[in-house]
Amino acid sequence: MSEIERESMEFDVVIVGAGPAGLAAAIRLKQVNPDLSVVVLEKGGEVGAHILSGAVVDPIGVDRLLPDWRSESDHPFKAPVTDDHFLVLGPAGSVRLPNFLMPPLMNNHGNYIVSLGNVCRWLAGHAEALGVEIYPGFAAADLIYDEQGAVKGVVTGDMGVERDGSQGPAFAPGMALLGKYVLIGEGARGSLAKKLIARFGLDHGREPPKFGIGLKELWEVQPEKHKPGLVQHSFGWPLDMKTGGGSFLYHLEDNKVAVGFVVHLNYKNPYLSPFEEFQRFKTHPAIRGTFEGGKRISYGARAITEGGWQSVPKLSFPGGALIGCSAGFVNVPRIKGSHNAVLSGMMAAEHVAEAIAAGRSNDELVGYEDAWRSSDIGRDLKKVRNVKPLWSRFGTIVGISLGGLDMWMNTIFGGSLFGTLKHGKPDYASIDPAAKHTKIEYPKPDGVLTFDRLSSVFLSSTNHEENQPVHLRVRDIELQRRSEHDVFAGPSTRYCPAGVYEWVDADGNAAADPNIKDVRFVINAQNCVHCKTCDIKDPNQNIDWVPPQGGEGPVYSGM
Repeated sequence: MSEIERESMEFDVVIVGAGPAGLAAAIRLKQVNPDLSVVVLEKGGEVGAHILSGAVVDPIGVDRLLPDWRSESDHPFKAPVTDDHFLVLGPAGSVRLPNFLMPPLMNNHGNYIVSLGNVCRWLAGHAEALGVEIYPGFAAADLIYDEQGAVKGVVTGDMGVERDGSQGPAFAPGMALLGKYVLIGEGARGSLAKKLIARFGLDHGREPPKFGIGLKELWEVQPEKHKPGLVQHSFGWPLDMKTGGGSFLYHLEDNKVAVGFVVHLNYKNPYLSPFEEFQRFKTHPAIRGTFEGGKRISYGARAITEGGWQSVPKLSFPGGALIGCSAGFVNVPRIKGSHNAVLSGMMAAEHVAEAIAAGRSNDELVGYEDAWRSSDIGRDLKKVRNVKPLWSRFGTIVGISLGGLDMWMNTIFGGSLFGTLKHGKPDYASIDPAAKHTKIEYPKPDGVLTFDRLSSVFLSSTNHEENQPVHLRVRDIELQRRSEHDVFAGPSTRYCPAGVYEWVDADGNAAADPNIKDVRFVINAQNCVHCKTCDIKDPNQNIDWVPPQGGEGPVYSGM
């Protein structure tokens, strides 16, 4: 990239990602010092286009960022939580857990069911009103370092590059955006965050990062089936008791229901398909009635950070900091992260503003790293730090029971008999060879309640220019064939929620089978919904997700 002549622009602060963390940071910077020049880059074609979350939002972050938000007529928090259900699902029935058994932090009353994309659009309006410059459709493709090795800016992706890497007739070089500090708020498994963690050893002394894949559909249901403000979480069927995950039904306003399914990416069975498990989940007797007579109107998927307290990397590096899900601030049992994203963006902004006021630039924001564990973010994550490792170690029933006990102990006594448990292996190392498992036969979709992946991707409005370089990069195609296919039976064809990956034989037939040897790997990059599961779960870490041309990918509406 350095060989291409680029225009450059200078700002006080460059922020990558117009999610809750990035926008909160931008707003807080201008609140502290209106004279600061702040730019936010967003790879989606518009703010909110790539935002996907459940979402039930704890308003603690927004309350601090915009204390008077409730007086605004256009705010997106229209559905306060009115009822909170927890279900354990079996193959044919369900048991509702009494709410009094749940630790207080699991209580959702006082929270709001929202479209997080709409929340980001609303926050963007506040940011722009304060003078923040927001550039949607510009993906931050690389980092710029100064002579001392500190980050001093980012480069946006080149446009009009041909599939073979040559400059096409519409080629336009990306720009260099330089700042005194750079804040990285790309979301889970961001490509720049991944580079920074490796370059500066930010994960040294931390537990491996852990992830889940979250799949979501938005439905318009019959009015008599709609229960505004109902939050329903469940675990159990269709997953077995050794595979972590769960589900949600959130009743928003206007007869809308968000239904989602999360599978922890430390699962072992290479034949498991999170997408197909999601479709099966909707057929459960306790679930399917909500959607009878309804219409599915949107679909999407994304990776979720699940490592929590133990896995959060060092947040500061020379020239900037990680914020939001780039840092891994999701509270797994609460299935919430946007409140911590906002709080982290605000905290980083305050340390940046203080540094600039003191005449500093491109150094390390040590105060931000030192402060977060004793803040509300740290207190939120510390109480639940053992839930994920207990679940992984002991399975769903015993693990969740012990996790609930541990949360009660942390709430009442401020500590745990378990101390702080380790996560163990990274997710990619947890998958077994196919020989240890039996292939799972999933039912065919009915097109009414259950669907296939391609029709689902269509609802996400995903689009990529086909003649550009593939943004899903396989480092060693022979390793992919020899291991991912021959040993693990091609799990990429199942863990991808968008039908991006295929193993096909000489006749073009599906061939994700170790017994079929004459195969080739097909990447349908135009289907990619940017969930980044492949970057996480590939057993050899042989696939790198990088941003495509700016503005491409899904266009989520109401998600």
